Amino acid sequence: MKILLIGGTGTISSAITRQLAAGGHDLWLLNRGNRRDEVPAGVKQIVCDINDEKNVLSSVPSEPFDAVCEFIGFVPQQVERDVRLFRGRTHQYVYISSASAYNKPAASHIITEGTTLANPHWQYSRNKIACEALLMKEYRENGFPVTIVRPSHTYCERAVPLSVHGLKGSWQVLKRMMEGKPVIIHGDGSSLWTLTWDEDFARGFIGLLGNPKAIGEAFQIMSDEQLTWTQIYECVGKALNVTVNPYYVASDFLAAVAPEEWDFEGNLLGDKSVTVCFDCTKLKRAVPGFQAVTRFDEGARRCVEHILAHPELQIPDSEFDTWCDKVIEAQERAKQSVL
Repeated sequence: MKILLIGGTGTISSAITRQLAAGGHDLWLLNRGNRRDEVPAGVKQIVCDINDEKNVLSSVPSEPFDAVCEFIGFVPQQVERDVRLFRGRTHQYVYISSASAYNKPAASHIITEGTTLANPHWQYSRNKIACEALLMKEYRENGFPVTIVRPSHTYCERAVPLSVHGLKGSWQVLKRMMEGKPVIIHGDGSSLWTLTWDEDFARGFIGLLGNPKAIGEAFQIMSDEQLTWTQIYECVGKALNVTVNPYYVASDFLAAVAPEEWDFEGNLLGDKSVTVCFDCTKLKRAVPGFQAVTRFDEGARRCVEHILAHPELQIPDSEFDTWCDKVIEAQERAKQSVL
């Protein structure tokens, strides 16, 4: 197949790029070229600003693609731009939305593609919902060949997927674990969550490309494994060969006292603090044989090994570290005040 990825070098899309390249597809990437060294041999790259529509039209082949996949579309104006650019130039347009678009909390913790889309806590999610609505309107009224994909928490070896960390990533949490410091876990650690290794996600995603069952439909792609947040942190501790010292703090309190730019209201109340179990039956009907095979304990081990071997990924975050100590101290004082 002839495929264009808008993006193609991020956490989710890098694995898709590698697998499509290995499969011998005619693969094109359109991005700013910031990670050109990571792109497999044989992949064609169009280095430009996607918002420069004239340049894009002159750089992209005139012959239609079998699929155009949008990984970096976050607001309706961006997908409107894509509709203008690729109407009549692709047989399938795949939009990467987000499982955070589902209602929080939903009426049932079993999430299907039919679960209501609504998120009062996170503007990011509401923007994704608006993008989906625009694209489905284009499909219904004008036949634009859209497929919507809703990933949840997909991760790769470049970062350990944890819930409470600062803007510089999860390294400072790992450092606290290794130093024996208490590590903040939102809520009481018992809510269930799903983590999906990027290579597993990629196989499900690629199965939708060129798939006639996918046009005009939405699909969620996740692992079938659910873990509590305490279990998730314990898996990371085991990978580090340390015992985690968990410290539980209510999600709404964390959202209230964290710096606004960390957006804990969206990331926690609008996403990670709510128990969800994703039913991927629809995907498995469309992509027979799909199964995520990477357990989180194995994925966590791979992440930790990779990060420990790459010092450039070990980014200190003193602001987050100090904030953790202050939150823990404040909660301990509050306990003592009512004894």
